[in-house]
Amino acid sequence: MREPSITTLPGGERIASEPLRGVRSVALGLWIATGSRDEPPARAGVSHFIEHLLFKGSSRYGAQEIAELFDAMGGELNAATSRETTVVYTRVPDNHLERALDAMTDMVFAPAFEDVDSEREVVLEEIAMVDDNPQDLVHDLAAEAVFGGHPLGRPVIGRAEVIASVSPRALRSYHGGAYVGSNVVLAASGNIQHDRLVELYAARRTSANGDSRVRRPLVRNRPRPGYRFLRRKTEQYHVVLAGPGIARDDERRYAVALLDAILGGSASSRLFQEIREKRGMAYSVYSYGSQYAETGQIGIYVGTREDNLAECLTVTAAELQDVAAGNLRPGELERAKENLEGRMLLSLESTSNRMTRLGKALVTDTEIVPIEEILRRIKAVQPDEIAEAATELFAPEALSAAGIGPRETKFRAAVAGVSPSLAER
Repeated sequence: MREPSITTLPGGERIASEPLRGVRSVALGLWIATGSRDEPPARAGVSHFIEHLLFKGSSRYGAQEIAELFDAMGGELNAATSRETTVVYTRVPDNHLERALDAMTDMVFAPAFEDVDSEREVVLEEIAMVDDNPQDLVHDLAAEAVFGGHPLGRPVIGRAEVIASVSPRALRSYHGGAYVGSNVVLAASGNIQHDRLVELYAARRTSANGDSRVRRPLVRNRPRPGYRFLRRKTEQYHVVLAGPGIARDDERRYAVALLDAILGGSASSRLFQEIREKRGMAYSVYSYGSQYAETGQIGIYVGTREDNLAECLTVTAAELQDVAAGNLRPGELERAKENLEGRMLLSLESTSNRMTRLGKALVTDTEIVPIEEILRRIKAVQPDEIAEAATELFAPEALSAAGIGPRETKFRAAVAGVSPSLAER
């Protein structure tokens, strides 16, 4: 597999590409190293709001013109904001590369910031939609339980009170301080020539960039476990047990990924089999993990009726304790390795996945590890590494709890079966 080509422009912007034979498409992504964790409290949600406004017109394209242009190309145009990045991405036939890149660069770097008030209402509706969906909302509660008042504990989508009042001037100022220089990565994969991509992009970025004004507050100490409960008249209790995870450059990330696959990341995982398949106590149960610059977050979600709540958490605690004790079942680790390897190899057949892998690594200043080396490191993980990761990350005293449901007394009693000290808060 060929190494990706990377070029750094005089202003600090990086262009990275990875060719893929046998395809007639190109996936493009403009990545910006800013997200919700970089926002001060008075600007909570502006990164996501700006992402919306990029589609509302630019210096040379109107909002409808942008939509019609990509529809006419048969392409996909979308965007996403996370806690540490913002990306605008597309996938188009290779003969439309220049047109797509022209529109994307104008959208991203020269937004008109028009129709701010109408799009403000759209974002407020999106916030209300999350608030009405406990399966989504409980994850925001979990982040707050883990990180407290740190920006990593705030929802990416933002706070309604901020979105309702932030001015166009403030939005322009934030955009001007973030969408600049070394904060910017253009990533591409597909039927593409790197030198041509650099030429096309550089021709559209002739103006001075300026310096980044993004100031990222880091997590200096391990957060104290938190407890959050939101009373709602729901049929189910939506529960997350969560805690601090590992940074994206931590060498243990391969063991942690395998631990996730063993616990709740697949249909054959312990929690899925024990809680859903064997006992029928939940429709949705899974584990997950996120990795950030200097920390991360791990979590387990389950949605279940009140009658099953306590038993679900008891089973979860028992499985966590069993893995931490080193009691892996026959073939369990090997199956997890094959699952992880298979999903990675299948993802490489997608130009979009390749672009995302490349762009996200560069914009977060993370090592681009060759696929062959990743597979080698996955194969090298030993059972004791899984046990050590489970012991550190899922120790009862390290876990926070977040829940949404009709009665807090029931939730608190169920949490006590996992962490008595946490339930006392």
